[in-house]
Amino acid sequence: MITRRRVLEAAGTGAALAAAAIGLRDSVDAAPLNLPAALPEGLRNNATMETLPGKKPLIKLSYRPPNYETPIEYFRTAITPNDAFFVRYHLSSIPEVDAKTWKIAVGGDGANGTAEITLDDLKKMPAAEVVAVNLCSGNRRGLFQPHVPGVEWGYGAMGCARWKGARLKDILDKVGLKKEAIEVSFDGADSGVTDKTPDFVKSIPAWRAVEDSTLIAYEMNGVPLPHLHGFPARLIVPGWTGTYWMKHVTSIQALTKPLGGFWMNPAYRLPLGKFPLVARFVSQETAVNTPITEIVVNSLITSPDEGARISAGQATTVGGIAWDGGYGITSVEASTDGGKSWTAATLGPDLGRYAFRTWSFAFTPSAKGKASVMARATNKIGQSQTTELIHNPAGYHHNVIQQLTLNVA
Repeated sequence: MITRRRVLEAAGTGAALAAAAIGLRDSVDAAPLNLPAALPEGLRNNATMETLPGKKPLIKLSYRPPNYETPIEYFRTAITPNDAFFVRYHLSSIPEVDAKTWKIAVGGDGANGTAEITLDDLKKMPAAEVVAVNLCSGNRRGLFQPHVPGVEWGYGAMGCARWKGARLKDILDKVGLKKEAIEVSFDGADSGVTDKTPDFVKSIPAWRAVEDSTLIAYEMNGVPLPHLHGFPARLIVPGWTGTYWMKHVTSIQALTKPLGGFWMNPAYRLPLGKFPLVARFVSQETAVNTPITEIVVNSLITSPDEGARISAGQATTVGGIAWDGGYGITSVEASTDGGKSWTAATLGPDLGRYAFRTWSFAFTPSAKGKASVMARATNKIGQSQTTELIHNPAGYHHNVIQQLTLNVA
């Protein structure tokens, strides 16, 4: 059970590492920031490296609710360590959860019955694992020009982990889905500070709920799910953005009508026709907009650092990661001449179609001065990164080809 006392004990004497759940002051780490230059000036001046219990120093973008970004250096491997994984909450009151009494209520008008699922019940069900990227819908929002409202994330509102749990379809089989069921909704134990704050409730299409890869997970990278990542169990929707990955799940309801409420509409919507969309959420579409669903194809250069000093005539390994909505990365190409020509990078191990794919290539600059490196990922259905920002009011799906500047000496 997460309590104020246990949070303080986990922090260590004198460290004052607070859980955002109880509103204590975090400790400030003196580590230097390496934020994208395009971030708003106010954010760049006020962002700090701060430490939550069980975490390495992360980039704090907001305190209540807690939104903490992963620094780029932790993306140099396909799996993101739990203690470096970004933290995202919509509501300020992070719940205390006792695993012994926690349970999920399963039912709804689209189900033939009801059930209560405990953590022990979940662990007795057939286990499944998936390596998948959890990516905030607003990742890179802070890079939008002009800037748009919302948490001004840089590159690090994402992470890739190995998730283990029970298949959602096996849980739904316990109550039976009616043929009229079109969506399945989820509620969590978190809440707003006042009763006027809309409860964070989300739904996914029924067809997505019964896919083998959709899980109610209780483990993350081989250990029990950390509290800040949804203990004791959370929803995993591989390939779809993190808005659907409900934490601290307490309710699963099959629905015969589309879910309403703020967090479904107007929140998390995209103008119709702005982005390529294969997996549509038809029951939630309108004549002008559609829910955000699939992660767009993207890549990130993770080494060397922006502005790093390298030597002319010597090979430097440039590396990074690529990902998409689950179709699978087929290639990453690099350019050192501003996009005039492209060279195939070497792909790292394939951990699954929903996972980060590492890549690398050797760059040997011939002259001193400034040098630029660009990276472009392409997936199995031919989708690739864009050269121009696709503007939308909420600042979603930023997948413009990244350009890294290096100093050649």
